[in-house]
Amino acid sequence: MSWTDERVDLLKKLWSEGLSASQIAGRLGSVTRNAVIGKVHRLGLSGRATTSRSQTRRVRKNNPNTAKRVARSRFATSGNPTVRALYPTEGEPYVPAVEELDIPEKQRKTLQSLEACSCRWPVGDPQTPEFFFCGGKAVPGLPYCEHHARRAFQAAAPKRRERESVETVRAALAKVENDSKAPAKV
Repeated sequence: MSWTDERVDLLKKLWSEGLSASQIAGRLGSVTRNAVIGKVHRLGLSGRATTSRSQTRRVRKNNPNTAKRVARSRFATSGNPTVRALYPTEGEPYVPAVEELDIPEKQRKTLQSLEACSCRWPVGDPQTPEFFFCGGKAVPGLPYCEHHARRAFQAAAPKRRERESVETVRAALAKVENDSKAPAKV
């Protein structure tokens, strides 16, 4: 399909009338919506005539009975209260977990002194100079020593399907046991 002068003039006329690219493509025939959009851009046709839909604007009436909305920020500036309750405020010092190991001074490692076989369990507050990594002998294939690996990794829970099948079997066995204990009716 070629853009003849007549077709370009018709395109300009239909575009200025406010027809959509799909409607113009339908009127011109044998041209796609994308071809119409491309030609409009190449011709630099930016201004469009206003349609009746865009001319009618909804007018808001000042009704004294309606309460005005208070503009709020989208995100709270003070932080999430749930998370805030979990962590100490700025003035309180960091307190390590109760089950933390007492790691000897010579075993402790900084980020720069960590080796491939060192335990990478962080200890303390990273924003203080007392922060260090465990540095113990790591379990092969894991980044932590045996103690910290037990804390970091939990045994996988049985899959839902497996749990449901086990529960179904248990229920069936319980029913069989109850049926065998019940006296026979004659």
